[in-house]
Amino acid sequence: MAAASDSSLLSLKSVVYATDFSPCSERAGQYAALLARQFGAELVVAHAFTPSQAAMEVEAEAGLGAKSAQRKDLEDALAAVARRFSGGASGASAVLLEGEPRERIPRLAQVYAPSITVLGTKGRSRIERSIMGSTADGILRSTDAPTLTVGPHVPVNEAGAPSFQRVLYATDLMPAAARGAVYAVGVAEAFHACLDVLHVVHAGEMNNPARLAEIRRQFHAALSDVVSEHAEELCNPRELIEAGSAHTRILEHVREFKVDLLVLSVHKGSHLWLRERFSAAFHMIAHAVCPVMTIVG
Repeated sequence: MAAASDSSLLSLKSVVYATDFSPCSERAGQYAALLARQFGAELVVAHAFTPSQAAMEVEAEAGLGAKSAQRKDLEDALAAVARRFSGGASGASAVLLEGEPRERIPRLAQVYAPSITVLGTKGRSRIERSIMGSTADGILRSTDAPTLTVGPHVPVNEAGAPSFQRVLYATDLMPAAARGAVYAVGVAEAFHACLDVLHVVHAGEMNNPARLAEIRRQFHAALSDVVSEHAEELCNPRELIEAGSAHTRILEHVREFKVDLLVLSVHKGSHLWLRERFSAAFHMIAHAVCPVMTIVG
């Protein structure tokens, strides 16, 4: 599989793969490796941890540069993961971070920018997710970097390495959401994939043609700034759906058309906004049968 060319719309310096060594993280690693290979990016395998009391005492007593068994074991485990997924990437490195994952992983993504962060999540109900119990939740709520999340319903690829043959780009036609078009179009181009577009608007706007036309005009203008050659096709939606049932319809589209990647353009004020307690984005991540890429606008 050839890497994306220098003229590609989307350019990535690195893919930051955050792992906790669980089976769900293992599946996420397959997609991290896929993106690194396709875009000729460095694969950065990262894990953030809090040293145990015993580990801190060992390192404090032994002096500068000393490593506890906990730290050595994690370094060895990270190095093994990096070796396993490094094939075809433009280099692979293992980075062990000390501290809370929701703080350290987003900072690491900034250091390696332009990057995309890849996470695996076990997934739970929407109500449980609102309590912010998982590491993936914490990272998603804290980062401004593009993030690919592999949820619990994404099937294991038995035939070999995964790929993207159909990409779905979902927006609400707001200008702030246009940034996601770079990633939707960029990934579709890199993988020669089909690109579906679902524009999501409020119910009242559906019944107001003049208002809807103005919204589309503003969105088209924003798209022209980021993906000028593709603005026209992205502003001619296959269908318009109401915001209240948006996440349901999007998930139905994913299943019906066998979508391999869902790209969500997320911005403040949207019902998908990741900082909101009941963000519909978390529901889609938890239930989608494909990875979900969230782009914060």
